[in-house]
This record gives sequence, structure tokens and C-alpha cells, in this order.
Amino acid sequence: MRAGAAMSADPQRLAAAVEAAIASRCPLLGRAAHARALRVLSPSIPPFIYAHLVNLYSKLDLPAAAASALASDPNPTVVSFTAFISGAAQHARPLPALSAFAAMLRLGLRPNDFTFPSAFKAAASAPPRSAVGPQIHALAIRFGYLPADAFVSCAALDMYFKTGRLGLARRLFEEMPNRNVVAWNAVMTNAVLDGRPLETVQAYFGLREAGGMPNVVSVCAFFNACAGAMLLLPGAQFHGFVVKCGFDMDVSVSNAMVDFYGKCRCAEKAKMVFDAMRVRNSVSWCSMVVAYAQNGAEEDAFAVYLGARSAGEEPTDFMVSSVLTTCAGLLGLDLGRALHAVAVRSCIDANIFVASALVDMYGKCGGIEDAQHVFFDMPQRNLVTWNAMIGGHANIGDAINALAVFSDMIASGETAPNYITLVNVITACSRGGLTKEGYELFETMKERFGIEPRTEHYACVVDLLARAGMEERAYEIIQRMPMRPSISLWGALLGACKMHGKTELGRIAAEKLFELDPQDSGNHVLLSNMLASAGRWAEATYVRKEMKDVGIKKDPGCSWITWKNGVHVFHAKDTKHEMNSEIRALLARLKKQMLASGYMPDTQYSLYDLEEEEKESEVFQHSEKLALAYGLIHIPPGVPIRITKNLRICVDCHRAFKFISGIVDREIIVRDNNRFHHFKQYECSCKDYW
Repeated sequence: MRAGAAMSADPQRLAAAVEAAIASRCPLLGRAAHARALRVLSPSIPPFIYAHLVNLYSKLDLPAAAASALASDPNPTVVSFTAFISGAAQHARPLPALSAFAAMLRLGLRPNDFTFPSAFKAAASAPPRSAVGPQIHALAIRFGYLPADAFVSCAALDMYFKTGRLGLARRLFEEMPNRNVVAWNAVMTNAVLDGRPLETVQAYFGLREAGGMPNVVSVCAFFNACAGAMLLLPGAQFHGFVVKCGFDMDVSVSNAMVDFYGKCRCAEKAKMVFDAMRVRNSVSWCSMVVAYAQNGAEEDAFAVYLGARSAGEEPTDFMVSSVLTTCAGLLGLDLGRALHAVAVRSCIDANIFVASALVDMYGKCGGIEDAQHVFFDMPQRNLVTWNAMIGGHANIGDAINALAVFSDMIASGETAPNYITLVNVITACSRGGLTKEGYELFETMKERFGIEPRTEHYACVVDLLARAGMEERAYEIIQRMPMRPSISLWGALLGACKMHGKTELGRIAAEKLFELDPQDSGNHVLLSNMLASAGRWAEATYVRKEMKDVGIKKDPGCSWITWKNGVHVFHAKDTKHEMNSEIRALLARLKKQMLASGYMPDTQYSLYDLEEEEKESEVFQHSEKLALAYGLIHIPPGVPIRITKNLRICVDCHRAFKFISGIVDREIIVRDNNRFHHFKQYECSCKDYW
């Protein structure tokens, strides 16, 4: 008993117990040591025990306990204050850290070479336009730590970069007598974070010219810069240097290379680096998922996610949000819902990045109700969240709700709209027929929000006006644009001219499209159909013949539907499916019911119909009708039927689906290459405006 009591009363033993609690990140163990110190050493607790306790609570992110331990010390030392300042700065609480720094100075304690870096770290996170950083800089000069001490200098340099004082940062860097790799890294990493990748590359070569040897941080910064500026050749050459020096064995460097190749559109090289990694972490798997997703390989991205789960990786917020993005690209609503369940089980569904990705996924997959549920349940929202919700309404042409969400965004004051926000709102107005509201927003966007119109905004407003029958006005806007018109601009004008029979203006738009994208078959077919609709058969035939002569082939129209993890693809007049006879029989019965309800087949050249022209007896052989029949046969009643189509839905199919939705009392959702159509009870969500 006496030996045990002596051990408990030994200050060194207590200090060791506190350090063990820090190492194991166990607050209970630390509090037990604290209680033992109060019981056996009070009232004469040695100063170094207080310092250990402050360090314990600061590192374990227990700010109240840390402040209490510091306040309990009758004679606090610079070590205690430094521990408190360091912990607060490390856990993004700059104000308590800076207050403690000021209190230390008032007590006449001299900051040391560990105190100043922690104070600079806190100053880097201080409120904008705060003068505390330069004030600490002046103190460091006064106490002789600047510019001689490399450790303190690097912390000050990082602070100036992070607070946007680039001039002061560069001046300090030039004054440093000993620029070590940490100083160069501060220049490189902050340049990457600020979107100045070329400065990072220049700083790297400056490090090498000065005789310095890069470390892992330098290498990662260089790859990040090459990724940001799409510098494929320098990055690939640097890859060789990295392998030669053995840096590729570091998991962070390999992760940076995967990210670099992914952003430079070299997914296969990213996979090569990924496959060669001996050790992978969560970032490795996420980087590979994103590399595939950025290059349009959503199925491969999802396969990598499944590989990560098979390898025992727990889902993280970044991983789940990244994979949700691939589901949006695949229009995989069922996959997205499964991932939503994963997020709920992992308790990360409330994470703002995961929740925003869920809103985006549901909106892009046509599940607008699910998107709304997630959106309204979020405790806080960021710009991505608001944009995703507005974009979800735009996808289904719900301009009223898109404008309502936009108004709520402005009123909330949580965030200001950016150029993507306005693209989504004007697109919603275009698809929903709110021409006046959309055009007014375009005209006032610079004045109201300080956003200069980009090509995307011009494309939206051209589509807005042209859909409303104001093609000439849209053409005038194209002619007045300060930048070169894009393919999407001329495409919107051509489509509207086909819709409203403006043949001559349509031909002008088509000629511009032929110059910009001569191999796109859709533009040629659209021009041919427009001429044929106007009765100009000879010209329409010539366009088709010209396509054949130059070797331009029309993309075949197809539709697909998913059932029981299988994807069933149909082409026009398709007879190869194993259920062909049942599909034909069902379509025949539906045709009789539809004709009895007032349906008349549209045998003219259908609006935006890019499939082969059909005779009246063959109208019911369009690919989307075949897919619908398959869905009606297999998918249980009450479950919406979801069909995806690679071209725009034609007028006849659109009319037919409205009739069928009422006759069979089913919700039918069609995602064509432009938007969603929700058919229910003889109506479509687009209100025949598409």
C-alpha cells in the first residue's frame, strides 16, 4: 500500500500517465491522472504537471478543460501557454489561441520558438482583415526570431499566404537567409490552394536551383499543380524522377499521381499507378473513383468503390460523395438509393458534402421528391446544395419551384449565387416557358450579383428565346456576344428553327454547326428533317446524300430500361429481344385502347426525332415504346417505370406515353438526352413544352 501510494504521488509517474493518455487519445485516462494529481500532490502541484495537463486537454480537443487547467496554474509558464495556444490553433479555434498569447505577454512571459509558430497558425485563421498576423510578426522580429529562425519564418510565411497578403509573403521569403525545403513548400502548397499552379512549378524549380532536395510535400504539390493546370507532359516527366528517387513508395505521392493523371484525362495511367501501389488508404480509393468519374467511366468508378468495400475500407464522406457523383452520371437511381442507405448506416448522411451529393444525385436521376427530402432535412447548406436543388427542378422543367428555391437562397443569406446558379435558373425558365423571368435575370445578373455573362448563360438565353418563338431576337444576341458562339448556342437556335419552321435562319445555324463540328450526324439529320417538314424534299434529300458521301453516319436511336440488375436495350423496330412476341402483343392492345381514347398517331417528321422516319403502321416500333412495353410486363404495379433514351423523345411517343400513363394508371419517367419527362394521368411534367 505504501509503495503504491508512493508511486501515485511520484510527479514523474503522473506525467508519464498523462503522456500515455495523449498517445492513446483517451480522455478518461488523462482525467484519472489529473484527479490523482489533485488528490496526492495538491496544493503544491509542480508547474510541469500543469503544463502536461494543459497539453493533454489541448491535444484531445477539450477546450474548457484545457482553459481550466491553465487557469488553475498559480504560476503558468511559457510551456503551458504554448501547449494551450498550439492545441487551440490546431483545432481551428484562433480567438482563444490569440487571447492566450496576449495573456502570456501581459504576464511578462517571453514567447519561444514553439510559441510563435502556433500563434502564426492561429493568426492564419483569424477573421479577414485582422492585423494580428503582422503584429505577431513585429514581436517575432523584436525578440530576434525573424528572419533568422527558419521554423518561425516558415510559420509567418504560411500565415501571410493564407491571409492573402501575397506581397508581404514574397517580401518575407526574399528576406529569409536560410530558405529550407519547408519554406519552399509553403510557397508551393499555398500557390496550389490559391489556384496559382504555375507559381508552384516555378517555386519547385527555384528549390532545385538553390540546391535543395524536395520531400514528399514538395512532390505532392508539384503533381497537384500539374493537375490544376493540365500540364500532362511535365507531370509525366516528373513521374520518372519520382520513381528514380523512390518517392513513389510513399502512399501520399502515389495518391497525388492518381489524381494528376485523372485530371489530365489519362484514366488508364491513373489505374496503372493505382494497381502498382503496395499500400492503399481511403484517399487512394477515392482518387481512383474520381479519376474514372472525371473521364466519363462511371461504371469503372463504381467498380472501384465496390473493390474498396471488398478490401475492408469503411465508407467515408469523401468516398460516398464521390461515388454518388458517378450514380448521377449513370442515372442510377437504385444505386444512389443503396449508397444513401450506406451513408445513413455510417452516420455520414448529415455531412454537408454527402448530403449535397445526395441532392445532386436525386435531382439528376429524376427523383425530385427524394432530393427535396434530403435538402429540407439538412441542418446547413452550401452553394453546391442550393445549385443542386435548383438544377434538380431545372431537369424536370419545373421553373416555378426552381425560382422559389432561388428566392429562398437569396433570402437566406447563407451564400451568394455563382455563375452555375444562374445557368440552372435560366435553364429552368427556358424549359418551363417562363421567358420573361429568365430574360430579365440574364439582363440584370451583372448588376444584381456582379456576375459577367459567360458562354453558358448566352446559350441558355438563346434557348429561352428561341423556344418561345423569338428566333430572330436570339440570333441578334448571338451576333452581339463578346465571345465566339459555341456549339450549344447554334444547336439551340437550330432546334428552335425546326420547331417553329424558320427554315432560312435554321440553315444559317446548321452551317455554323457544320463548321464547328462537321462529324456530328445529329445536326445534319435535324437540318434534313426541318427541310422535309417545310416540303423542301430535294434539299432534304441532298443533305442526307451529302452525309453519306462524306462518311457521316447517323447515331442509332436506342432506349434502355433496368430490371433486376439487368439492362435491357431496345432499338427502333427491334425484334431480337426474347420477349418480342409478348411486347408486340401488349403494344397492339394498348394501341386499340389509345385509339378508343382519342389518340391519333403522328406520322409527320417528329419534333427532334432523330430516329429513322417511320411509316404510320410502324410508329409503335420506336425504341422507347418497346422499352415501355417490357417495363409494363415485368415491373410490378405501383412502381414507376423509368426509361432512358440517347436521343430526344419524339412527338408521337410523347403523346402516346401521356395516353398510356392514364390507361394503365402508371407513372412513366423518360430521361431523353435533354431532360426528364414525368408522365402521369394523361399529362407530362413538361406541359408539352420541350
